[in-house]
Amino acid sequence: MGFVSSSSSVNLILLLTISFLASTAVAFSNTVAQSVSAGGETKMSSKHILYDVPVSNNGARCRIIIYKKKIQESEVSIVSPAALGGLRDPAYLALNPQGKMPLLTVDSGLSLPESDTICRYLMSEYSGIGPSFQPDNPKSNLIARLHDMYLTTIQGCLYKATPPFGIFGDRKDAIADFCRQLNVIDDVIDSDENGLYLCGEEVSLADATLFPTMIFAKHMLPKFGVPDNEVLPSKIDSWYTAVIAGDPVFAKVHDEILGALSQWDAKGRWDKMLLAGLRDDEPGTIFDKIVSRDIPATIVKEDSKILAFKDINPAAPAHVLVIPKDRNGLSSVRKSSPDHIEILGRLLVAAGEIANDSSLGFGDGARIVINDGPDGGQEVSHIHVHVLGGRQMNWQPERLQMT
Repeated sequence: MGFVSSSSSVNLILLLTISFLASTAVAFSNTVAQSVSAGGETKMSSKHILYDVPVSNNGARCRIIIYKKKIQESEVSIVSPAALGGLRDPAYLALNPQGKMPLLTVDSGLSLPESDTICRYLMSEYSGIGPSFQPDNPKSNLIARLHDMYLTTIQGCLYKATPPFGIFGDRKDAIADFCRQLNVIDDVIDSDENGLYLCGEEVSLADATLFPTMIFAKHMLPKFGVPDNEVLPSKIDSWYTAVIAGDPVFAKVHDEILGALSQWDAKGRWDKMLLAGLRDDEPGTIFDKIVSRDIPATIVKEDSKILAFKDINPAAPAHVLVIPKDRNGLSSVRKSSPDHIEILGRLLVAAGEIANDSSLGFGDGARIVINDGPDGGQEVSHIHVHVLGGRQMNWQPERLQMT
C-alpha cells in the first residue's frame, strides 16, 4: 500500500484514518490496495470495490461468495465506507444515494447497491470459478427472497435504539414477527436433504444469505429474553451448527461478525435498549388484573393493544379510562421514549373515538387528561388516559380528583 505524502493537516488525518481502516480490514478481508493522492482523493487499483464492514450481515453474504469463489483482491477489494468519509459523506452518496451498504463499484463507473444484486452480479461475473451458488433447486432463491422480504426489513429491532422497525412501531411486535419468519423459512427446508448446505451438497445463495443473519439472531435474541435453545428453529439450527463446523469460509465470516458484535457489546449498545438492558421491573397494578379479567370492569373498547373501561369513581357523567394492555415500561408519561410512540398514538386515537360515542354519554366534546406522577395526581403506575364528558367542562383541573 503506497501513499503520496502531503504537508497539509487534512491529508495527514486522512492518512491516519486509512491506515487504521487497513489494519482492521486484515482481520476480515483481503489486503486493501489503495493509494491516496496529494489532493486527498482515494483511488483503488482493483476492478471492483466492495464497500462493507465486518458487522454487516447483508454485506457478509457478498463476502461469502467472494471467499468461496476465491476471487482475487485484484478483482475485488473490500473497503470500509469510512474510506470515503462514511455513509453520509457526499462522496459515498454520489455512489449510493441511499447511504447504505454494501455497495459494489466497477471500474467502468457502475455502482451496484443492494446485497442480493451484488451477489447475483458476482455469481455471473465470476461464473467460471468456484461454486455457482445456484444449485438445481428453486428453494435456494425462495429462501433468499423470504429472508430479504421478511427478516432484513425488520432486523433493526435486534440492534437499533428506536423504532420504527420496518412496518412495526413496537419492538416487541417486531421481534415476535422476526421469530415467526424464522419458522416460516424453517418449514421450507427439507428435513431429509443430504449434504452440509440448505439445498444439499452444493452451497447456494440461500446459505450465503441466511447464515450471517442467523449470527445476529443467535447473538441478539437472547438479550431480549429469548432462551438460547429457542432462538433458531430446529432445521435452521442444525444447519447453522454444521456449516460453521464443516465450512472454513462460513466459520471465517462467523468470526468476523462476532468480532464486530463484541465491540458493540463492549460499548454497551443494548444497555439502554427497551426489553434488553431496560426492562419493566415495576410491580404490577390493578390494571393488569383488569386486563387479565381477574377483576371485572365495564369494558367499552378493546383491541390487541388497548383496553378502555368505565371509571368506577366517575368525575363526570361520562368517564372512561384508556390503558395499554402491556405497560412495557410506560408506568407514567415521564417514562415514555421513542419506543412508545405507537402506543401513545393508539391511546389518543382510542380516546378520540370514545369521546365521539354518544351512547357512552358524551356530547359535543370531552376533556382528555393524563395524570403523571404524585404531583399530577397519578395513583396507578400504569399510564392511563381519562376521557371525561357529558357536561360542560370548566378549566379547573385542580378540582378533578382523578387517579
